[in-house]
Amino acid sequence: MFDIFFVQQLVNGLSVGFIYALMAIGFTLIFGVLNVVNFAHGEVYMIGAYAGWLSITIFAPPLFVVILVALAIGALAGFGLERIAFKPFRRFRDEASLKSKAMREATLLSSLAISIIVRELAEKIFGSNMQTIPQDYLLLTPIQIGPLSFASGQFLIFGLSIVMLGGLQWLLKRTQVGLSIRAVANNPMGATYVGINTERTIIATFVIGSTLGAAAGLVVGLYQGAIFPAMGFAPGIKAFVAMVMGGLSSIGGAVVCAIILGVAESVTTSFFAQGWGDLVAYVFLVMTLIFFPTGLFGGGRDRV
Repeated sequence: MFDIFFVQQLVNGLSVGFIYALMAIGFTLIFGVLNVVNFAHGEVYMIGAYAGWLSITIFAPPLFVVILVALAIGALAGFGLERIAFKPFRRFRDEASLKSKAMREATLLSSLAISIIVRELAEKIFGSNMQTIPQDYLLLTPIQIGPLSFASGQFLIFGLSIVMLGGLQWLLKRTQVGLSIRAVANNPMGATYVGINTERTIIATFVIGSTLGAAAGLVVGLYQGAIFPAMGFAPGIKAFVAMVMGGLSSIGGAVVCAIILGVAESVTTSFFAQGWGDLVAYVFLVMTLIFFPTGLFGGGRDRV
């Protein structure tokens, strides 16, 4: 029985890890292109969940339409976030300004301010209490495979995550937009000199990262059955930890570390009280900063 329970916890941890991975990729993409952390990413996660909830309560469309609505709103939120919180700090395009620590700190604080404003606005508009998802849309249908019991939401998380992660890899390596993102992440000034439109590339990066974050928020809302304005804070912190563990700019590293983090949390709650699971991310963060200052997959970068 213990072995079955342990395997069940591993599967639960994988589903949580994939959610963290979708969010961590958004952090990593934006950091790779702008060299700054977007602390408003957790609010994009929340916006995706609320977009899905509103579409359900107002129109009651099929599930795939709800997902498309959340993705579209997430992309729009990413575009608006870039224009409001990040664009004003890119008035100077010389190399010294791009590498300026003051510029990075100002942008970080700007994203943090937007995060607080959006969360407070959500509380004013929708209230601070949880909003429940209608029963027909809950992803809690039990699926029995041998001695193991799963929920339909776990399969949606696995499937959607794999499709989106695979699509992202194809986009980055096979499309013009993806090649532009990789070029700007590698050398912004050099990309500009060879004719790449860096402004469009930065916008595309925010749109892609925010789309993934909104998808994560929607799926978690449908799986847990309730959403609230501060729901993006804890997953945002854990996705940030996964990004740091992965080496800040390694997408593959962020995905692997997010899955490790999700599994570790799930296994921890098997032996300790539920509250101890939240401590795992901070323990990993401290250990990474002490023993792997460039991250587990960031050997070529400066110290975190």
